[in-house]
Amino acid sequence: MFKHYIDEMSVTGLALKPNLLNSAIKSSSAYDAAILKKLKDDKLGEELVYELMLEDLRLAADLLRPIYDQTDGVEGWVSLEVSPILTDNTEGILAAVKGLHTRARRPNFFIKVPGTDAGMPAVEEAIFAGIPINVTLLFSREHYLAAAEAFLRGIERRIAAGLKPTVCSVASMSVRHWDAAVRGRVPYALRNKLSVAVARRTYKACCDLLNSSRWQRAYDVGARPQRLLWDGAETPVRGTPDDFYVKNLTAPSTIISLSECALNALADDGELSAVLSADGGNCESVLDSFAAAGIDIDALANELQDQEAASSVTTWIDLMSGIASKSAALWQLQLGKGASDDPSVKMKSQLKRFRPPK
Repeated sequence: MFKHYIDEMSVTGLALKPNLLNSAIKSSSAYDAAILKKLKDDKLGEELVYELMLEDLRLAADLLRPIYDQTDGVEGWVSLEVSPILTDNTEGILAAVKGLHTRARRPNFFIKVPGTDAGMPAVEEAIFAGIPINVTLLFSREHYLAAAEAFLRGIERRIAAGLKPTVCSVASMSVRHWDAAVRGRVPYALRNKLSVAVARRTYKACCDLLNSSRWQRAYDVGARPQRLLWDGAETPVRGTPDDFYVKNLTAPSTIISLSECALNALADDGELSAVLSADGGNCESVLDSFAAAGIDIDALANELQDQEAASSVTTWIDLMSGIASKSAALWQLQLGKGASDDPSVKMKSQLKRFRPPK
């Protein structure tokens, strides 16, 4: 199926979503054989989940490898996230990044790092270590600029140390949450306009950075731009077409994350009326209208980041719970076939580690 999207719809990357993996584990038998095999190898809990994720993404990375090679590493990437449990733990994030990078065994693997206060130092250190990074949980121009700063510091340190600066990175800007957050709080005339305005402001900041003398110095010795990725574009707010964000956020040297529905909607229509302007267009006047309506953009950006970080933890805990339940059920079936050493007690013990504090 994924090869079809590569060949027929020009898809050039893949990010694995924990909630989709959880749904597949709970509602189908697609992963049963792999889970059972790993249980027999004493793989449990989070280690088991990462084994499943890595197997899927290695297959996807291999399918995308020709694109990666043909574009000299510009396209053809997959993304795998560190545990959201580590969001506020810089050392833990960095250790997880290094471990997953080693286990990936593919050059076209981004490791996702949260763009939180604790995540940014890990981004810089990972880039300095030569590990491709996808910075997530970015909601505003200021969040993006912090991610760009961490990336650029890592690159500049590599240059100073005599290392190659060709370490790739993307900065993932969440878009759909903005419009949903202000629905019912602003005049109808402003409905579904905040996400695009914030994105346009961020794109202008990206273009300004790439035109700066600081970036040019890095570029002149081989550094590659950190590309903007519009995340959440696969799930538009209600009342908008499936391809709403695609048509409003298309821009040179950016990436758009799409669901199957949005991708098919775009394929059926096939028309992109315009691309983002490097000067941000009318974004500031639109944002002024939201400010006049009582919306504090900076405060809301931080609120959305906190909410999404908490939601990611909940999703991760649900995944751990789902894998524990499925593992126990599969092993019970094996007990009926003469298996021994029921791992369910171990799994329940491991699951306690993922319960959020009260």
